[in-house]
Amino acid sequence: MSTFHASTHLSKASWRKSRRSASNTHCVEVAVTTGAVGIRDTKDRDGGTLVFTPTQWTSFTASLKQR
Repeated sequence: MSTFHASTHLSKASWRKSRRSASNTHCVEVAVTTGAVGIRDTKDRDGGTLVFTPTQWTSFTASLKQR
């Protein structure tokens, strides 16, 4: 069994602000690597990161497009 370590996958990732974020509020950043996709609050980068596998992220974004 392998263990998933988000910090390893995202430690050197390039973060970008979401195009859907408002200019001053409700901003999120996204980092995509081959092993993980991370989401964090732009104003509180040390406050925690949501981490998805690439497969989970693809399923999540596809479900949003169907709405």
